[in-house]
Amino acid sequence: MDKKTRAVALLFCIAGFVVFAALAVYVAAGNRRGGVLPEGQQVKYAAVSLSDASQTASAVSSAVAAPDSDDEMVRVRDYAPDIRVDLKYAGKRNMTGKALYDYSDAYLRYGTVKKLIRAQKKLAQYGLGLEIWDAYRTVKAQKKLWAVCPNPAYVSDPSKGTSSHTRGCAVDVTLVDSDGTEMVMPTGFDNLTKLADRDYSDIDDEFARENAMLLEKTMKSCGFNAYQEEWWHFTDKDSYPVVKDFVPPR
Repeated sequence: MDKKTRAVALLFCIAGFVVFAALAVYVAAGNRRGGVLPEGQQVKYAAVSLSDASQTASAVSSAVAAPDSDDEMVRVRDYAPDIRVDLKYAGKRNMTGKALYDYSDAYLRYGTVKKLIRAQKKLAQYGLGLEIWDAYRTVKAQKKLWAVCPNPAYVSDPSKGTSSHTRGCAVDVTLVDSDGTEMVMPTGFDNLTKLADRDYSDIDDEFARENAMLLEKTMKSCGFNAYQEEWWHFTDKDSYPVVKDFVPPR
């Protein structure tokens, strides 16, 4: 191999090393920006701004006929199949450490579901969507939850009436990206600290603040009230009577 050929080969080797080093730095930086939820689920730190957003809203369609009344209890995915569901009280990933439900589908008033659909369409502009952590909660489950956490700031006392969850018009939600990966938020579910409230000034992660503020703004604009102590909890502004005879199918 002559000197010219060796020089060209050396240049190619150097260029290849530079590209490899650059890729390694990029991957490492991406890993540093990621985090892990208590459940071990990877999250992506992503700014949420309209300039970066996908402008194509996801279509929500349903083959199930709409009920005659907004009062009717319905399965969310029958009318909003692109809203993800991960009921925390159907498993052990909650403050009780055990399952409180024997069903895994989310149920709500039809009127509440229609508002969730509007929120889902708005979030689709950002390439985001909703994931439901809790929806309709039976009175029996409410009693079990109160037994573990008899704190009215976080759990409604079942002896003093029913909560908005047991009336089928409250929902606990978080944000996910288009792949269903949970976005970084101020805390995980069932966090009973001040970090979980809606005073976001004590949240150091700017992306967590932005995501929580976007979720709150979107839900409020679609007809929900935001509970001050829990960034994930929203209640339909429309009032509904107590659910007396509805039992979610297993």
